[in-house]
Amino acid sequence: MLDLRPVGYVIGLLVAALGLTMIPPLAVDLAEGRGHWPVFFESAVLTFLTGGLISLACSNGAKEGLTLQQTFILTSGVWLVLPFFGSLPFMLGATEARFVDAFFEAMSGMTTTGSTVFVGLDDLPKGLLLWRGILQWLGGIGIIVVAMVFLPELRVGGMQIFKSEAFETMGKILPRASAIASQISIIYVGLTVACMFTYLLMGMNAFDATVHALTTISTGGFSTYDASFGAFSGNMEYAASIYMILAALPFVRYVQLLNGTARPLWRDSQVRWFIGIITGLSIGTAAILTTIFPHHPEQAFREALFNITSIMSGTGYASVDYMAWGSLLVGMFFFIGLIGGCAGSTACSVKIFRYQILFSSIRAQIRKTQSPNGIFIPRFEGAPITDDVMDSVISFFGFFVLTLGIVAVALSLTGLDFITSVSGAATAMANIGPGLGDQIGPAGNFAGLNDAAKWILSFAMFVGRLEVLVVFAVFTVSFWRA
Repeated sequence: MLDLRPVGYVIGLLVAALGLTMIPPLAVDLAEGRGHWPVFFESAVLTFLTGGLISLACSNGAKEGLTLQQTFILTSGVWLVLPFFGSLPFMLGATEARFVDAFFEAMSGMTTTGSTVFVGLDDLPKGLLLWRGILQWLGGIGIIVVAMVFLPELRVGGMQIFKSEAFETMGKILPRASAIASQISIIYVGLTVACMFTYLLMGMNAFDATVHALTTISTGGFSTYDASFGAFSGNMEYAASIYMILAALPFVRYVQLLNGTARPLWRDSQVRWFIGIITGLSIGTAAILTTIFPHHPEQAFREALFNITSIMSGTGYASVDYMAWGSLLVGMFFFIGLIGGCAGSTACSVKIFRYQILFSSIRAQIRKTQSPNGIFIPRFEGAPITDDVMDSVISFFGFFVLTLGIVAVALSLTGLDFITSVSGAATAMANIGPGLGDQIGPAGNFAGLNDAAKWILSFAMFVGRLEVLVVFAVFTVSFWRA
């Protein structure tokens, strides 16, 4: 019989820790003096006590390692349970959100999607704005650990190709997670602090700099203003672009850099592809903007660089309404959102390495067609791609596209138009943030969607963040019979 006590023990500890993270927003609300601090006090007590009780109740089943089955359940369960408790301040606070809206916002935060159902952000209590940033920051560091520890172990979506990149611990998942998380935490905090001070030096006030640093490094995209990053301009966009790129690079390379080895970072083909695509698209988009629209060349490049980096990394900030840039560029934004960043980063979507593996396989197949007697082996980073990795990547693409289509059809059945349904499905599955169109585009938000659409999108964010196959595996009958 499946023993869920180890899973409950870990989830309980994480829920209790989430309760403790509500203390900073409580302090901010207390300092602001608007009387909103009891919201976080009540939420923190309820969350901490519930998590502590769950952990204590399951402590007699805690052990050093987790089985494969337990790991699947843990990985999925965390991203369902934490948004539930993360939604409490939204329901009890100034937004007085209904559960569907509060859960949508918390799920969007924890999955670093960045879609929002709240309007009037400029006037919300600072504690709630900080809490949105904290949710994304926690989700960002959480997904790095999942991508570096759990997904390679679970052999999901081709991630097993990175198993040797991290730390070998004889298959004991929890000790391995602890070893990796300690070094990742140092790097993650360091990047966040550096980003915050950069924003401060460029003119942001302390509160805005803190929240935007949290949501930049997590590639989350929540802002303290309805205008998103449009509230800022100039060199601030360049700074944000740099930090979004840094957050979308493989964190295992930063771990190696911290340990004195810089060469793997520069030689990583994912890094080269990611930076190369952003550079090429930014230059091309800037050329189009200066040709068709009355843009100054520097402004055109800055806006192109910022918004392309934001969408491709899955951050979801918007500094302008790029829906006004014409159908060609709008279509480009749709497709680059489905590229994503590097594996083992805070970035979302399909990820660069899967396209590299897919293209390598296609190239090998074409050469084999041209020379039937030749032997052509697909390679990634110079090493042959094994059959299980190739099968896993192909399965990921198949399930991703299939799920995206199902979500788009489901959204259309709720009454949404074609553009909103398709782009909404894509932005949720790829955890990007804004969609396309007037309603959920860069100049809008998700507040006007019906409840059914919000639940569908919440599920799509959850599925997309956990690389699709993790979630679907848990829903199979054979999984529970194992």
